[in-house]
Amino acid sequence: MAKDTPSSGKEQEVVSRRAVVGATVGGVGAATLVGVAAAAAWPESSGGGGGGGNSTGGSSNGTDDTSKFAVWDPNTQPPEDFKAVDPVLPPAPAETVHDITLTATEHKGEVALGVVQELWGFDNKVPGPVLRGKQGDQFNVTLKNEGAIGHSVDFHASLVAPNVRMATIQPGEELPYPFKAKHHGIYMYHCGTAPVLHHIGAGMYGAIVIDPPDLAPVDYEFIFVQSEFYLGEPEGVGDYDKMLNEKWDLVTFNGFANQYVYDPIEVDLNKRVRAWVLNTGPTNISSFHIVGTIFDTVYKEGNHLLRPGDGNNNGGCQVLDLMPAQGGYVEFTFEEAGLYTMVSHRFSDVPRGAAGVFKAGEFDLPTDGDMGH
Repeated sequence: MAKDTPSSGKEQEVVSRRAVVGATVGGVGAATLVGVAAAAAWPESSGGGGGGGNSTGGSSNGTDDTSKFAVWDPNTQPPEDFKAVDPVLPPAPAETVHDITLTATEHKGEVALGVVQELWGFDNKVPGPVLRGKQGDQFNVTLKNEGAIGHSVDFHASLVAPNVRMATIQPGEELPYPFKAKHHGIYMYHCGTAPVLHHIGAGMYGAIVIDPPDLAPVDYEFIFVQSEFYLGEPEGVGDYDKMLNEKWDLVTFNGFANQYVYDPIEVDLNKRVRAWVLNTGPTNISSFHIVGTIFDTVYKEGNHLLRPGDGNNNGGCQVLDLMPAQGGYVEFTFEEAGLYTMVSHRFSDVPRGAAGVFKAGEFDLPTDGDMGH
């Protein structure tokens, strides 16, 4: 999440944050895959967009004027007290009726170390607040526009008339959006005001999780919203020409480049982990992968594709592949103590911030700086 609402992080008891960052984004070889995150620290990989975008965030309209755009320096070191946005997904509330107010705003937020943009979001957050309920629950959402331009909201989890519930409202107005969550899954919600690409690309998106009725308990449950940023001028809004030409500069989990490299997610060994993943795009694909483990459970777009005991003869999965606006979850365990890199396996996005680290168990950090593969 863009860094205007930092949440609590954990102190690293055995491995210091600086040591982890040094091992995962420091000078390691290209073949080192916990050093895939290392690509994020290589100057020649400092930004650019999909499909061969300019590596310095250059203009996508054919001009050579790149100096006006904000640029992320991936060599920037995080402060010792850096805290990533908490990726823990709280359980669904017990109540079956959810009265929710969402506020559309424009605000300044940090999307990578040293990179501040004007963000369009919900409740001054990018991504917006994570909502959760169970299949059959009633959601009574009220959208309030406290921004300076028109905004709207489109819940993919709803069955409503778009011209009624998704209408654009002007500053100072509000609009009710009631719906019943008839289908389980993880869904995107976003602003639907034209140009939709610009509103989503500037940060107006979020996730709503509707639990399946047979959702099993796990030891850890996390949520990762992947999205890309198209950097505009420093403290300016994302560049619309870049969005139209698919020239993204950053790819993030929960709105901030590499935040879970700087502040790894701690889990115990041999405990079941569920990771919900939503690709909000607006354009890029996601290939969610964790180096060193195998997903034994895969749920995608409302359907279990793989789970133990389903007659798959102990089958496994490498990645959760998601087009824009698709989502699901995977489950896995870590069997050996160490650092496990989380990436989008679309590797051109790793040096743009699509990386994180799980710290599993207690261990001593290698002294040679190369974590190996």
